[in-house]
Amino acid sequence: QVQLVESGGGLVQAGGSLRLSCAASRRLYSGNAMGWYRQAPGKQRELVATASDGGSTNYVDSVKGRFTISRDNAKNTVYLQMNSLKPEDTAVYYCNAVSRGTYYWGKGTLVTVSS
Repeated sequence: QVQLVESGGGLVQAGGSLRLSCAASRRLYSGNAMGWYRQAPGKQRELVATASDGGSTNYVDSVKGRFTISRDNAKNTVYLQMNSLKPEDTAVYYCNAVSRGTYYWGKGTLVTVSS
C-alpha cells in the first residue's frame, strides 16, 4: 500500500503562485506515473497534470503555460508549481499515483484563488 500526502495549498490572490507537493510513503515500481487532479465545487474531478518516471509530462489545456509538474524520484515526490493563478483554479487538488495498474490517491489540499 502507498500513502500519498499533499501539502502546499492555501489562499492566494489572482495572479499569484503556489507550489503543491506530494510525497509517497514508499518507492513506486518502475514505469509509474504521478500527477495531480482537481475538483471544483459542483464539478467532476479533472486531470491537471501528470508526469511519468521517465520524464514525460501531460497537462490539461487550461493550465498549459501556467503550471509546471516535476518529480524528485529519489524522494518519491511530485510537485506542481502553479503560477498566474485564476479564480477558476479554485478546487481541491488531489495527488495521484499509478503503479502496476493500481491507483493511489491523496486526501487532497484546498487551493482558493480570490479575485
